[in-house]
Amino acid sequence: MRYLFTTLNGDGLGLPARALPVATELAERGHEVAFCGFPPAASDVIAEAGFENLRPRNPLYYIPSREVNLRGIIRAMRSKEVRRDFGGPLSFLSQFVRVIPWSMTPRRLTSEIWDLDHFHATLGSLSANFVRSDVEALMTVMTDWKADVIVDFWNPHACIAARAARKPLMAVIQSDQHPESAGFIWWKQPPAHLPTPVSVFNKILAGYNLPPIRRTGELITGDLTLVIGTPELDPLPQTARVTYVGPLVWQKADGQIPDRLNSLGKDKPVIWLYPGSPRYLAYESPYDSAVVTRACMAALSSEDVQVVLSTGHMPLPDGILALPANFIHEPFVPALAMAKRCHLMIHHGGYGSCQTGLYSGTPQLIIPTMSERESNARRVAAVGAGEFIVPVSDSRGMKKRVPIEELRAKVRKVLGDPSYKANAMRMSEKLQSYGGPAEAARLIEEASRK
Repeated sequence: MRYLFTTLNGDGLGLPARALPVATELAERGHEVAFCGFPPAASDVIAEAGFENLRPRNPLYYIPSREVNLRGIIRAMRSKEVRRDFGGPLSFLSQFVRVIPWSMTPRRLTSEIWDLDHFHATLGSLSANFVRSDVEALMTVMTDWKADVIVDFWNPHACIAARAARKPLMAVIQSDQHPESAGFIWWKQPPAHLPTPVSVFNKILAGYNLPPIRRTGELITGDLTLVIGTPELDPLPQTARVTYVGPLVWQKADGQIPDRLNSLGKDKPVIWLYPGSPRYLAYESPYDSAVVTRACMAALSSEDVQVVLSTGHMPLPDGILALPANFIHEPFVPALAMAKRCHLMIHHGGYGSCQTGLYSGTPQLIIPTMSERESNARRVAAVGAGEFIVPVSDSRGMKKRVPIEELRAKVRKVLGDPSYKANAMRMSEKLQSYGGPAEAARLIEEASRK
């Protein structure tokens, strides 16, 4: 069986990190597995794991989203891949102008993303031309590679392509993306008239004689829908037709942290700081996590702690010239090994980071940079396994700051109160009682035979 893995296109490592353990399990069961459409940082991790990354013939896959500017476009136009796949820079440029989602502008961006419909409205899916072009490019990869089954991690364009290509679709999602969930901001009532790409998606679906949808979440559920986590951490109504598989966390079998981190002194707590991507788009956006790094530098430089800063193969944010003396920068560390080595994780609230901390039994302090991450942070805090601080935004929701004294106080609180560690270990035991990647692979394999 040939399994093609697709995910939402983005520069972070969160989605490939949850896809890779399932892909590895399927490969070990004798199946052929490939990935589709990942940008450079994620491609490196996928290649290290031994998998091929197939790039759709869509110009937006040739430029990291944080470099969709004149410099990034010129760099892409000069690349060997563009000459090979597009026949030259002019052809690439003409197609780029045709497919770029002009509806994706800074004025639409906000850290307060209410649900999956709102999220994809801010990411360009209000443009029918963009959605149609992306679906066509993804469908070409699926058919050219002769995929038998598509395994998707919340990319609605890929899910449309799978249905249009008549490929079985196995979906792996978070609970707050399910159409029966309360969305990302479940603790407040949503405002009226939020933007939604549903009418655009229905226009594309009609072109393939596929039935319409009412919510974007309907697209990213499949013939089989697996939910990461547990009902306690990731609740859904009993009517939702899903199967929980527990944590999906990735680390190479031989993944070890560098010797200099293993040899850190045992007289001071070790804090692992993983801020996420400093910048996700070509311009400043509410999703950016550079604010996490800068706040921790200000709050922890004078504390009696050792901070390991990793950036997931991403460069340090602009403007950071020298780290404090008690900081060590490692571009990449194996997540599970580092989580077990440290006394506290500080991160941006990505779902994979939350799961890594819970799976490892490590207390967390979360600084969520958007509402989906705040949802994750609230779930972790609700089970007593950590604390969170929501950055304070300006009137436009773009510029953010983290109260330094509050950050410093919460670091001391979590490190000094053993209940956080005890609760993290309790949740670790619960998570590990689920099947995880092996069970997800078994269920996907079983559904593929039907």
